[in-house]
Amino acid sequence: MDTVTVVGIAASAFTSLTLLPQLIKIIKEKDGEGTSLVMLGVLFAGLTLWIIYGSLKEDLIIIIANSFSLFINILTAIFTFIHRRRS
Repeated sequence: MDTVTVVGIAASAFTSLTLLPQLIKIIKEKDGEGTSLVMLGVLFAGLTLWIIYGSLKEDLIIIIANSFSLFINILTAIFTFIHRRRS
């Protein structure tokens, strides 16, 4: 595996995990009030475009990393809505 691929995988891994602490906090505290829905919407749009871009370039690293990020983003939005309604 060349250096460029290793750096791409490492960058993708770190970027993919960015919302995981927020998701854990929302689930643990059962409070979604501090989460910006605008930020989630913008991130959702950006990740969707990255997945499309990765598909067009046939770049599996981009597709997998951004698909995982999109999944975490969707879960964060769902739990934010769930815990905002209960508050």
